Amino acid sequence: QFPGNTYSNLVSAISTNNIQRYFSSNYVNYATALSPTRAILNRVQREAASQFKLGIDLQGGTGFLLEVDTSKLGEDSLMQAMGQAEFIERAVEVIRKRVDSLGVSEPVIQPAGENRILVQLPGLSEADKESARTQIQKAAFLEFRLVDPKLDEHLQTGIIPIGYERKNLVRRARPGQQPTIEVLLVKKTPEMTGERLQRANVSLNPMSGTPEIYFSLDEEGANIFAQVTTQNRGELLAIMLDGEVVSAPRIEGPITQGRGSITGDFDLKEAFDLAAALENPLAAPLKIVEERGVDPSLGRDSIESGIKASITAVIVICLFMLGYYMLSGIIANVALCLNMVLMLGIMCSLDVTFTLPGIAGIVLTIGMAVDANVLIYERIREELKAGKSVRGSISSGYDKAFSTILDSNLTTLITSILLIIFGTGPIKGFGIALTIGLAVSMFTALVVTRLIFDFWLATGERRKLKMFDLVGDTRIDFLKFAKPAFIASWVLIVVGMFYGIFIRGDSMLGVEFAGGDTLVMRFEEKVPVEDLRKTVTDLRIGDSIIQYQRDLSSGKEALRISTRSNLETSDDAQVSNGAKVEQAVKAAFPGAQFERIALDTIGPSVGTEIQKSAIIASLLALFGILVYVAFRYEFSFAVAAIVATLHDVFMGIAMYCLTGLWGEGRQFNATTVAALLTIIGFSINDTIVIFDRIREDLKLGKRGSFYEIINGALNETLSRTIITSGTTLLAATILFVFGGGPINDFSFLFIVGI
Repeated sequence: QFPGNTYSNLVSAISTNNIQRYFSSNYVNYATALSPTRAILNRVQREAASQFKLGIDLQGGTGFLLEVDTSKLGEDSLMQAMGQAEFIERAVEVIRKRVDSLGVSEPVIQPAGENRILVQLPGLSEADKESARTQIQKAAFLEFRLVDPKLDEHLQTGIIPIGYERKNLVRRARPGQQPTIEVLLVKKTPEMTGERLQRANVSLNPMSGTPEIYFSLDEEGANIFAQVTTQNRGELLAIMLDGEVVSAPRIEGPITQGRGSITGDFDLKEAFDLAAALENPLAAPLKIVEERGVDPSLGRDSIESGIKASITAVIVICLFMLGYYMLSGIIANVALCLNMVLMLGIMCSLDVTFTLPGIAGIVLTIGMAVDANVLIYERIREELKAGKSVRGSISSGYDKAFSTILDSNLTTLITSILLIIFGTGPIKGFGIALTIGLAVSMFTALVVTRLIFDFWLATGERRKLKMFDLVGDTRIDFLKFAKPAFIASWVLIVVGMFYGIFIRGDSMLGVEFAGGDTLVMRFEEKVPVEDLRKTVTDLRIGDSIIQYQRDLSSGKEALRISTRSNLETSDDAQVSNGAKVEQAVKAAFPGAQFERIALDTIGPSVGTEIQKSAIIASLLALFGILVYVAFRYEFSFAVAAIVATLHDVFMGIAMYCLTGLWGEGRQFNATTVAALLTIIGFSINDTIVIFDRIREDLKLGKRGSFYEIINGALNETLSRTIITSGTTLLAATILFVFGGGPINDFSFLFIVGI
């Protein structure tokens, strides 16, 4: 029934059969499961599909961020009675029941903040997305309201009696006819709401063949309905769903059994959707403030690109470590491979959802994972040059590198943890991957490699430990270039910032910040950008950015169109600008065979919140670093670290702004915030290593002025700085080559930061 959707076919095959007896309560907790059969099938599929839980950007699907429209709730509403948190929990369960009818395995439905609900439907086909959107968003708030008994008289005179309001009953167009509108005056106060409804099902009227929704009420609802129909015999009773009249039958006589039917101009599918929503009603409408959709084929391409990037990064870095550090490089490579295995294992055991930014975090961790090994090996090299034995050099190298590794990794962890706390969706996945990777790399570098060295030393007398020396002993007067470098870099920063703020202006903000739609489509025939822009401009939906983007790893090219969103700007805005653009482009250029592979829609309020979170996360990261460095060193060091870090961040922003000098220019989004926070972590990591050497030289009473001690520390750590920046640069460049869309933006900005 559902091609390519094994789960839906399994659900359809089992139907109403009871399979609980085949599975013990240890396998599934039946006490908490809303649907035992669904719970069993979800676990079976999860185990059959391995422990890698993929996000919708990797396996395809649709995600919605829903906001409860509290403005529709009155003072005596269910919301006020039960409290907002409890209402949201109830809404989550209602949506879960509705999603069950869609045949989606492992849906994510959870509260997101005070009045929002996150819904992710992995693997949902393109054909089912609109149905899911309608089903999830529908409040199905059922009301029975009496129609003005003097309707005709009041309509003729144009009088609307107090306590009544004007409503239209739209009748569907029949073949060869136009749709008709019947005007009604209905009471503002309902006689009864759908809270008393117990069941709703669909049946075909044997006379007309049209679908009807039959409903039954609970005991109290039956009593109320009997009283209303008894007292108002011969009058019209408007049946309203979500504030719209769907039918207005005349009360022929008292209805005392608590059962009735809803007739209206809807087809069979609409009738079933309404019945499902009526059985699981919401006390308030839900508004979609963010929507993300990814075609499964794009997800497969993303996985393939991610695997290529990861494997390429591991191979390139392993080859470098082997060639540069020789035997020590082999040990570092063992630690790196173990680092990958442990990292993936921990992410699986914590049931972390793998996302495309999460894969970027893994690739980046590969580059940064060798940092601790490089610190240790460079220390060992120094001890060997000082004339110590191999055993003594290894021991001293690990001891002296420990505090530097601890400080540099903890300062980077500050930013990665903030990504988890303040990041939304995929960005949180990046933060999780980076945090786990940093923690694991510390373990493999300090424990695993030391154990291997100890085993190697225990197997015989070791007199040599060869390493290639790229930099050697240098005596560069770095501080001589401080003033001209300072002036040049800050001039570039000011120019870039001025260009971004005053020339590019609001166009710098991507849809995640400003609110809007990003549509990505594949095609068979390339259409000139100028022709596409004319078609989009004719829609009169505001500014747009139209770009062709090529995935360098696969060679595939896609069309990306970003527009401002009409969400939350009008109650009548039922179709997003992205959907309008898609329809217009397909109609204007049928030969191009455009096909949607992704559509993200973000409301302005969500964009504002993302901006706010980005600013808070950045300020907290800088404050956390300031406090930590001041505690571990002294306040002057902390101020220097913050100034240097701000310089790197501003330089990245300035260069990002200047991309507008060629083409459309890159835009700031949530992924670029992740890149800026990663730059903060990486920048302070490098700075801490140099600070640690300055502190060590001061403690040892090294001769010379403070100017000379700083220069000496810069030269002593130069080899480490070049190697760790080089390996991380390799990983970031690989991401730039293999990553498309937001990942390409991330890697570009991070390369500038490095």
